[in-house]
Amino acid sequence: MRDLYCGQRAASGAAPCRLSMPKHAAQRRPRPEPVIPDKLYFRIGEVARLCGVETYVLRFWETEFPQMRPNKSGTGQRLYRKRDVEMAMRVRKLLHDEGYTIAGARQVLAQEARELRASSPQLPLIEGGASSTRVKAKLQKVRGELRDLLGVLSAPPARKPRIGSHVDRKLFD
Repeated sequence: MRDLYCGQRAASGAAPCRLSMPKHAAQRRPRPEPVIPDKLYFRIGEVARLCGVETYVLRFWETEFPQMRPNKSGTGQRLYRKRDVEMAMRVRKLLHDEGYTIAGARQVLAQEARELRASSPQLPLIEGGASSTRVKAKLQKVRGELRDLLGVLSAPPARKPRIGSHVDRKLFD
């Protein structure tokens, strides 16, 4: 806590007025999480209202956080999906409620993404076991078939005889 002098009392030489100031923004009372409506797309104004920030703040966050990339309509209108809205609300919570800087919030989100990737289960094809040799054999067979298909598709097209050539005249004479 810091000692502050209150206006006129400080000028008159009176004893300091003790005011306590929060050490950081995390001591603020967090606002309740709003319920996200069940919609496919949200416009920037709706997202701003849900997050409790102005629209220009959301546009700025899009430049600072690579995870926030809303789609744009043909007219350039930003269209946020539900996961974009959830990301904006998470960014707001980190910055406003928990007191992180933009760089700190970026690091927190990157760490959360790394943890999520590390904890996600691997595909059964990658796991070891007796069936892995069969899976490898099947994959090699598919790879061979794909190479054959690539060869067929990349070969130059066969030349068709032109109508009116000497071959066609012999057939019809």
